[in-house]
Amino acid sequence: MFVEQRIYTLVPGGTAEYLRLYAEFGRAPQERILGRMLGCYTTEIGPLNQLIYLWPFESLAQRTERRAALMADEAFKVFRGKVRHLLVQQQNQIFKQEIGYAPHEDQ
Repeated sequence: MFVEQRIYTLVPGGTAEYLRLYAEFGRAPQERILGRMLGCYTTEIGPLNQLIYLWPFESLAQRTERRAALMADEAFKVFRGKVRHLLVQQQNQIFKQEIGYAPHEDQ
């Protein structure tokens, strides 16, 4: 299993607006295409004005296919247009699981 960590650095004070727009326009198409996220987090200690998303994938090929589908999705394009002015920087890392359990396996 792989976990993608996506970090979005936002303009100061932009977190509440971004999360409101995400709830209204972004989350449904994103989870419909990518699957259920592990979570969305803010930093309690460390860099401010950041949102950190964690997304599980069975393989890098699955991630590539789903990310391409997401970028082509019209509803998600609308969301991206609504939040672009709030973004300062984007980063991502992909982690390969070596030890542990699969998310949601106990459900």
